[in-house]
Amino acid sequence: IDIVIGNWMAPPEDLHLGALFEDEVVSLVSEQHPAVRRGWDLQAWLDADHVAPGATHPGARGILDEHLDQMGHARNITTRVAHFSLIPAMVASTLLVLTTGRTYCGRFVGQLPVRILPCPVSFPPLRYYQLWHARTHSSAAARWLRERVKSVASKLLDDPMPSARAAR
Repeated sequence: IDIVIGNWMAPPEDLHLGALFEDEVVSLVSEQHPAVRRGWDLQAWLDADHVAPGATHPGARGILDEHLDQMGHARNITTRVAHFSLIPAMVASTLLVLTTGRTYCGRFVGQLPVRILPCPVSFPPLRYYQLWHARTHSSAAARWLRERVKSVASKLLDDPMPSARAAR
């Protein structure tokens, strides 16, 4: 493995880390979701049916759920999905709530019948970074790869909907 891209609350200290970007936490819902009309408070958001990616390993908790645990809260995760890319289409046709970064959610507004809503929980920004092992730290090829990843990541925030622009 040359690099790992992630957003853990506490990345492993035995790996090198390169910051990529920060993103605001929001919720993605169907245009038909009651929260679009009514809004929601903390309890309504916690009680809603949430969809989340599957755990990376047994017992793993996502960064959002770790934060909620620290606050003494737990959301109602009713569905776990192995492939994150399937979730927006599921949200569009159900009352499931996806809570993640604004940049990711923004890619689906206008393509699917979904809306971005503010999250009633005060989450810290999602911090994305790349990690690599000391074995490849000085490798020219690995440095080249890390620079390409950093370059692409910086463009994600500049252009959250490249496919919509390309279609014009």
